[in-house]
Amino acid sequence: MRLGVLDVGSNTVHLLVVDGHRGAHPWPAHSEKVVLRLAEQIGPDGALTDAGADALVKAVGTAKEAAAGLDTDDLLAFATSAVRDATNSSDVLTRVRDETGVRLEVLSGADEARMTFLAVRRWFGWSAGRLLVLDIGGGSLEIAAGIDEEPDAAVSLPLGAGRLTRDRLRVCPDSATPPLAELVEDLRAYVDERLDPVVEQLTEVDWERPVATSKTFRTLARLAGAAPSGAGLWARRRLTRAGLRQVLGFIRHIPPAQLVELEGVSVSRAHQLLAGAVVAEAVMRRLDIDALDICPWALREGVILRRLDQLAPT
Repeated sequence: MRLGVLDVGSNTVHLLVVDGHRGAHPWPAHSEKVVLRLAEQIGPDGALTDAGADALVKAVGTAKEAAAGLDTDDLLAFATSAVRDATNSSDVLTRVRDETGVRLEVLSGADEARMTFLAVRRWFGWSAGRLLVLDIGGGSLEIAAGIDEEPDAAVSLPLGAGRLTRDRLRVCPDSATPPLAELVEDLRAYVDERLDPVVEQLTEVDWERPVATSKTFRTLARLAGAAPSGAGLWARRRLTRAGLRQVLGFIRHIPPAQLVELEGVSVSRAHQLLAGAVVAEAVMRRLDIDALDICPWALREGVILRRLDQLAPT
C-alpha cells in the first residue's frame, strides 16, 4: 500500500509517503516539509498564537493535497508536544479538522517514546539486545528502554530544543551574539533537575546498546565527526560523550546566526542547537553513556511500522 504520514512536530510539518506492506521494509516515495517552529510560537498564556495556528492550517491543507496527488491509500496525521501542550490545543485541532478535513491524532509523550522505540528496534534487530533510545525533539525529550518491541520504560520530559531555546536561552535565529554564560549554566542546572526522577527510574532498567534518533542528535554527531548525510542511510554513525563535550564547548560561544556556517547545521534549527547539546550532554552524563549509535529511523517510521503491522496478511 502507499501510506502517507503527516507529522505535525514542534519544528516542522512533515509529510512522508512510503510504499510498503506488512512485514516489509517501508520505502520512501516522497518527502516534503515546511518549517513552522510551533514550539516557539507559544504565547505567554501557553496558547499557540493566531499566526501559528494560521500557518498550521495552511501547512496541513497543503500536505493533504500533496498526499492525494500521490495516490496514497491512507493518511495518518498526528501531532506531538507543541500542539499537545498548547492551552488552546482543542480549538486548534477543531479548526484544522474543519478547514482541512484532517483529524490530527495527538500523541502522548509516552506514545512518542514507544513508537520511536519500535522504529529503532526494527532498524537494529533483536541482535542489538536491550536498547536505550533517546530522542530530542523541538518540544520534548523522549527516553525508552527495554528488550522487546514494547519498551519496559517510556518517558517524556519537556526538554525539547525549541522549547528550551524560547524559555531559557531566549535567543532567535538571527541573534548576532551567543547566549549569556549565566543563561547556559542556568539551563544546565534546570535540565539536571528535570532529569533527576527519570535517572532514578531508569536505574531499574538495564540496557546494552544506547541509541539516539532525531535531527538534533544527527547534527551533533556530524559536528563531532560522524559521516555526512551524503554517505547514505546505511553508514554507521556514532556520538561519543567526549566528542559531544567538544562540540558543546565551541558552539556555546558562536552566535546562532553564524552556526549555520557549520557543516551539517540547518538554517531552521541552528539557534536551537545549543539547547539540544545541553540536553544531550546531560542525559549522557547522568546515565553514564560513553557513546550513542545514531539511528536514521524515528517516530514517523514507528507510526508507519505500527500501521503496517495492523494490516491483515494477504
